[in-house]
Amino acid sequence: MPTPDLCTEEEVSGLVHAFYDRVREDDALGPIFDRHVNDWNRHLATMVDFWSSALRGTARFRGTPMPKHVALPGLTRQLFQRWLGLFGETTAQLPNAAMRERANDLASRIAESLWYGYQLSRQAEPLPGAA
Repeated sequence: MPTPDLCTEEEVSGLVHAFYDRVREDDALGPIFDRHVNDWNRHLATMVDFWSSALRGTARFRGTPMPKHVALPGLTRQLFQRWLGLFGETTAQLPNAAMRERANDLASRIAESLWYGYQLSRQAEPLPGAA
């Protein structure tokens, strides 16, 4: 459950900026993000709002991440695993253990959900039992 006592806004901002610094330098993820993020300042501000909402309960994030991710061509399970790996490397540097644990749990759920949605969007056949 998000709580304002979990971490500060500065910690959230630090996490987001450090993580996306790693993403942008990554040989696999960097080119993908650079092709699809037109305004890094705006993207980072949106991600700070997202993580502030998720970790602190600020409810600042307004958006629908699934359609944006589903629209990306050529994503693979390995890319989602790489994203999680970089996230874990970033959170490992956080001195706030409670924030680190909650952020890692959320990142894992987010990656799983986005990967599942991505796969479903590319299915030619309906799921068993679907009409």
